[in-house]
Amino acid sequence: MAAVQLIIFDWDGTLMDSVPKIVNCVQGAARLVGLPEPSPAAARHIIGLSLDPAFHYLFPQSTAAQRHALGEAYKTYFAQHDDTPAPLFAGADNLIRRLHQSGKQVAIATGKTRRGLDRMLHETGLGDFFHASRTSDEAKSKPDPDMLWQLCKELGVSPAQALMIGDSVHDMAMAQHAGIARIGISHGAHDQMTLSAFAPMAVVSAIDELHALLLG
Repeated sequence: MAAVQLIIFDWDGTLMDSVPKIVNCVQGAARLVGLPEPSPAAARHIIGLSLDPAFHYLFPQSTAAQRHALGEAYKTYFAQHDDTPAPLFAGADNLIRRLHQSGKQVAIATGKTRRGLDRMLHETGLGDFFHASRTSDEAKSKPDPDMLWQLCKELGVSPAQALMIGDSVHDMAMAQHAGIARIGISHGAHDQMTLSAFAPMAVVSAIDELHALLLG
């Protein structure tokens, strides 16, 4: 960890316990536009992707217009129709604050839109503790390495000095493609065995284990 200068976090399912809410909203969006409701497992799998590739995965025969309608329905459902709680995971707030105090640079790479991420950073009070972030409307979708390379360039570190932390195969594959070390956390979209397939430094099950790895 001494060589790591930049720690990049995914948001949904990694720092925020939002997987149940996202699954509900994906299913709700499908109902709103008259498409078959995906299973919870299928909806969990696309967490972390940008909306268009996510809906293309779930509905491979869909048109671009249908996916656009799904995306708009998802945003509406998320903001107005679903009241599933989505708190930060226990210890996440403290971890981010402690990392900031330690002198490490801390960033976010997320499938959320800029508007969505900024709303979450405001609501959680964590906005001032991240040095940079990239969202789905600012970079290519995971698992393309574009988000990570953009963050490394902006913050002046090489991929060898960065670490990606995420809960999904999309996070792990993105980091692998970028040549960046990675740690999986299995309390979100994908389990330990699934994340381990991407040769992470470690797979932890909770924030307190991650805290011990990053800060001792």
